[in-house]
Amino acid sequence: MATESSFDIVSKVNMQEVDNAVNQTLKEISQRYDFKGSHSEIVVDADNMKITAEDDYKLKSVIEILKTKLINRKVPVRNLDYSKIEEASGGSKRQNIKIKQGIESEAAKKIVKDIKGLNLKVQAQIMSDQVRVTGKNKDDLQKVIGFLREKDYGLELQFINYR
Repeated sequence: MATESSFDIVSKVNMQEVDNAVNQTLKEISQRYDFKGSHSEIVVDADNMKITAEDDYKLKSVIEILKTKLINRKVPVRNLDYSKIEEASGGSKRQNIKIKQGIESEAAKKIVKDIKGLNLKVQAQIMSDQVRVTGKNKDDLQKVIGFLREKDYGLELQFINYR
């Protein structure tokens, strides 16, 4: 009965779903009347998206369509970090969006501090870009998960490897 139970707290974005949402967005843009004859594009490379459109209105429209497609595909939009809108060639506008993968060290430290503040018999440790929580009582682990779901750390948390 003295076995340890554990789970991992991660923040991951499924890049295949992001790619699918981008393809759906590009298809919708090609079919919309207000985008006829205009040039808008979305380029995805590694953990970045670059969106280019003719003007601010079209850029904001592309981003809204993309957000909708991402939400429909269960991609956490809280993990998107928008940069400032900048001028591109030919008078068009460009915006870069960074896709945050993993839990940054500052957020991980805050998560561990909050877990220790619960005064439950669990241990939390930072393991590169995730946090592992271990404890003997599974009910305590469930309380930690419930507590973390209510908190806001600026990114979407997933709970995996629950044993």
